[in-house]
Amino acid sequence: MPWRVLLIDDDKRLHELLASYLESNGFEVTWAQDGPRGLAALASDVFDLVLLDLMMPGMDGLEVCRRIRDKSRIPVVMLTARGDETDRVVGLEIGADDYLPKPFSPRELLARMRAVLRRASPDSVVDQIRVVDLVVDVPGRQATLAGKEIELTGVEFDILVALARRAGRVVPRESLLAEAGRGDVAVGERTVDVHISHLRQKLGDDPRTPRRIKTVRGVGYVLVKEPT
Repeated sequence: MPWRVLLIDDDKRLHELLASYLESNGFEVTWAQDGPRGLAALASDVFDLVLLDLMMPGMDGLEVCRRIRDKSRIPVVMLTARGDETDRVVGLEIGADDYLPKPFSPRELLARMRAVLRRASPDSVVDQIRVVDLVVDVPGRQATLAGKEIELTGVEFDILVALARRAGRVVPRESLLAEAGRGDVAVGERTVDVHISHLRQKLGDDPRTPRRIKTVRGVGYVLVKEPT
């Protein structure tokens, strides 16, 4: 299941941009145009993370964050065009989990969201992912294939987690490392291809006719749910 994100922001163009990008990376985005609507959405539905604009007409993001924290520990990432350090400190002190000034890269936002979700309660992130005989133990950072442990580098493991979480669905090449939460790693097509090649070798995949990690030409990669 995709992670469910509530975006509370009065900027329609930002909503359209983030909805398109995040939904292509395994998130379902619901939009609330102001603070009261956002709080109402949280009261009536279940979400995994909130993206919250600081500067909104009427009820601002700081007040919305205070009200969220009165009732919930849901992860909150604050977004703002205001660069004042005081706002950042206040936002974090009242319970925001992270803070990203506008303008920002959607890829950086995705990496930060994944990091916040990993730090959140275990209910927000699946502990163990099973795809046929492949088992990925996320908190233990171990993967086994047919009961045998696979030796993976840190980046390889994170990429495998990203693919396993969305088994059967294509993960775009250009965003794969960000999807894996590796915002600290320089991303390029060659970088991703090399890591995928190493993963295939360790999973016993024939590089000429891979069964587990298949290439979708011009798009990205998919971890097959039922290898043939």
